[in-house]
Amino acid sequence: MKLSLKDALFLGFCAVFILSAKAVLRLHLKIPGHSMFFTLFFLLIARGCVQHRLAASTSALLAGVMAVILGMGKGGPLILVKFLIPGLVVDLMAGMIPGLFNSVLLCLITAAAAAATRFLSDCLVDYLAGMDMDILLQHAMIKSAGNVLFGTAGGMLVPAVIRKLRAYGVINGH
Repeated sequence: MKLSLKDALFLGFCAVFILSAKAVLRLHLKIPGHSMFFTLFFLLIARGCVQHRLAASTSALLAGVMAVILGMGKGGPLILVKFLIPGLVVDLMAGMIPGLFNSVLLCLITAAAAAATRFLSDCLVDYLAGMDMDILLQHAMIKSAGNVLFGTAGGMLVPAVIRKLRAYGVINGH
């Protein structure tokens, strides 16, 4: 299934918005996971608006490649994985659950599952940095809890936004 120009541009804009939010939120808020709010919001919006089975993954891949090129974060090329895995989870859940983007609860569960995947990538980055295993697990758990909290908050907004986009005729009512 090929993407139309409109859909490809939309996925690109979602990727740019993810990175823009990440750049703006580089403020030292001392709250782990706060950038996950916009990351999952835009990944879910990408998949909810573009009916392609890998829409969120495509947007995540674009955001990850741009993040690596721009040198955002401390993970180097592993940053790509930090973006791609949540995108794959969103696409997987959207493929398995019909009507996902009409339900706040289902979007919340999807966002929580996608945000929880950051635990693995955080563990990998900390392990490669040589962190002690006890501290590594505690650090990853704290960061993952923040990721899940903020990711679910962003995911809860998606059904209302998609409903408005459909009402205004911006997207088709699939």
